[in-house]
Amino acid sequence: MTGGIQEGDQSVSLDLLKQKMAIFAKERDWDQFHSPRNLLLALVGEVGELSEIFQWKGEVPKGLPDWKEEEKVHLGEELSDVLLYLVRLSDICGIDLGKAALRKAELNAIKYPASNNNSSANNGITESGSSLPI
Repeated sequence: MTGGIQEGDQSVSLDLLKQKMAIFAKERDWDQFHSPRNLLLALVGEVGELSEIFQWKGEVPKGLPDWKEEEKVHLGEELSDVLLYLVRLSDICGIDLGKAALRKAELNAIKYPASNNNSSANNGITESGSSLPI
C-alpha cells in the first residue's frame, strides 16, 4: 500500500483504512474478486489463523507477559488481517462500520445496563452459552 503509517502516530481511522484498502485492491485489479461472499470467506480464514495462535496456550493473561516479541508481532499481523478484511467487507457492503459499531455499543448498553452487572458470576458467558457483547 502506498503511504505508510509513521512510528508514534496516535490513531488510525477506519476511513483511512477503508481508503487504503480500496486503493490497494484497485492497483492490483482485485475489485473483481472482492464480492461480499469472497471477502467474508477470507475474513473467516483469517479468524482461523488468529485462533491458531491461541489454540494450545490455555488462558493467557492480559498484556501477554510471557509471550516472545515475535509471537506478539505475529499476533498483531493476524489481528490486522482480520481488521482489514472486516473494513473492506463493510465498505463493499456499503456499511459505515464506525457508525454501526457505535450504534451497536449503544444498543448493548441498553440491553446490558451497568446496574445489572453480574459479570463475575458468569465470566462473560450467558446462560445460553453465548458470549456477551464487548
